[in-house]
Amino acid sequence: MARLTHTVTVAPLDRGWFEEAAGTLVDLLDGSRARADGSVLLADGRAVAGLRLLKGRHLRAGARYGEVPEPVKPGADGRVPAGSGSVGAADGPARPGSVGAADGPARPGTDGAADGPSRSGTAGTGAAGGSSGPGADGRVPAPGPSATVGAVVLRAWRPAHSVEVESRVAEDGLALRLKVRLSEPRRPRALDLSLSGHRPAGGSLYRFSGRGAADLAAWWAAVDRLPSALPAARPPVTARAAHRLAKARLTVTPHPADDGSWRISVVLSVRGRWLLRPVGAVALFFARRPVERGFREAVENAAAQWNTALAELTPRHGEALRAEIADALTETEPGKTVPGGPTDAGGPTDPWGPADTGGPEAR
Repeated sequence: MARLTHTVTVAPLDRGWFEEAAGTLVDLLDGSRARADGSVLLADGRAVAGLRLLKGRHLRAGARYGEVPEPVKPGADGRVPAGSGSVGAADGPARPGSVGAADGPARPGTDGAADGPSRSGTAGTGAAGGSSGPGADGRVPAPGPSATVGAVVLRAWRPAHSVEVESRVAEDGLALRLKVRLSEPRRPRALDLSLSGHRPAGGSLYRFSGRGAADLAAWWAAVDRLPSALPAARPPVTARAAHRLAKARLTVTPHPADDGSWRISVVLSVRGRWLLRPVGAVALFFARRPVERGFREAVENAAAQWNTALAELTPRHGEALRAEIADALTETEPGKTVPGGPTDAGGPTDPWGPADTGGPEAR
């Protein structure tokens, strides 16, 4: 078994500001609503950037969300490039009011039909997030090996108790599933996550899983100790990963320094499984120094990024903090607009049909 450890010093995070920011973010999302086109609007009417309700009722268990796809512009000949990720035509000009049709004109309120009629307000039969445009036969091919297909499903939205989300992504032939649960979101108390992945075309060597937990209440208790006190007996942050050939465990333990900063101790333990144990022991004997150096650099880089982020942060409170978070949620990249915003009436990019507009008044 290999055991690597390293300690770094980082700037402290103000607990009061962190909990106020978390509560403000939850309140902004809890007061949002979804339009018939799937766009998610804050209470002030601005659309959340890059987010669209694809299926279900907004902020209800089972609601499915996804990113807004990039709009595809027809070329000089009026044709939409094949494999563009849009529901468009590969061999025909785009028609006004649609992204293009494969074998016939699009029906009002759709983004073009691939194999047949689409329901009003839908994107035809093209799957959202990574499917290429229809071919000459009008059919939408399956995502290519480098395509990314994913959506976030809300499993629970109870701001006073917990929020649970699940994300599934398929990319480069690898299927990933991530579950996240946040306890007491308005004053976060604990964060739990699980990750599993596999390659459908592969065997057990292409399967892995992991779990992580952050006890935020224990973290704050640990950094509130006196610098002369002993470190916490149990690490507030733990993570485990398992593969057929190896298992790993990571722990993170904070301790206050005399100058008010935090000293973070990170410990990584790796154990081989099956026949890899003797082979791994021999390999580690010869490569221990490079491995340790790489581990230290990774921890120090993470600490540097944390310190940089806090140095650029200007803590605000009250309405100023609320306005800053709202601006961050609705901010778009230069030169881009938010599809589905107040000036756009595009349909949701999900083959299940129009989304329910159930906003906070319906919950």
